[in-house]
Amino acid sequence: MAKKKTDEQEVQAETPAEETSIVENVIDTVASAAGAVADVVTTGAAAIADAVTGVADDASRKKFGKRAEKIGVVASDKMTKTVVVRVDRLVKHPIYRKYVRKRKKFMAHDEMGAKTGDKVRIVETRPLSAHKRWRVVEIIQKAEL
Repeated sequence: MAKKKTDEQEVQAETPAEETSIVENVIDTVASAAGAVADVVTTGAAAIADAVTGVADDASRKKFGKRAEKIGVVASDKMTKTVVVRVDRLVKHPIYRKYVRKRKKFMAHDEMGAKTGDKVRIVETRPLSAHKRWRVVEIIQKAEL
């Protein structure tokens, strides 16, 4: 019987050590999970604060596609802060395979002061009026007088 008690005592002696290691593992796991949750909450709070204040880093800001750009010649500048830009392009005819010149006029918002005959670069923007959806961003070449 004495031998059995010693075996039981050895088993009881090992059990608290194993329980301690299991408890330590659980504590470590909970601590790491709490740290991860704290990181998520911190970044989420920072993102909300940036959204509310309107301040954001360039890295966190979502990138959108480039806006459409066209280069054309100012056909008319008779309106206030608005110019009509004529954009020419060449298109191959589907049957005859000859290049045909196509023209289209765009009304563009002009803060640059472009005059008739100037070569300008226009960029697509939000609707500014019933017909204006473009904005002059650069005067490439001034008109020759």
